[in-house]
Amino acid sequence: MTNKVLHPSIESFKVFVKNHPRVMEEVRSGKLTLQDLYEEWFLLGEEDTRWDDYRSEKKADGNSKEANTDWMKTVLGSLKNMDPNQMQHYLGHLSQAIGSIQGVLSQFQNGSAQNHNSSQEKSNNPFLFRKD
Repeated sequence: MTNKVLHPSIESFKVFVKNHPRVMEEVRSGKLTLQDLYEEWFLLGEEDTRWDDYRSEKKADGNSKEANTDWMKTVLGSLKNMDPNQMQHYLGHLSQAIGSIQGVLSQFQNGSAQNHNSSQEKSNNPFLFRKD
């Protein structure tokens, strides 16, 4: 495979795009093209206010990680406050409900299999005579 040497400005733009992944999201969605973004980046520079929307995404990622940890703290706190006996009671009822549903489904499956088997037995019996 041949190694193509790219212009230094193109290399710099590639680094810029890697540091700002939201740029590629807009390209993939069809809002912008890489050519248009490169031209703006080349003319305006990397420090222009045009790119602030893409920079703020990095900060939002940090906030979302904090939100995930807050959510986990809330769930773990709730688990600590739960009564184990009450939880066992609820799980028992859930298990009974699932068992009932499985029983009903198996009855339907067995009923359809029995009907299918009895119709096959009738058609396979060569000495079956019917009255008109």
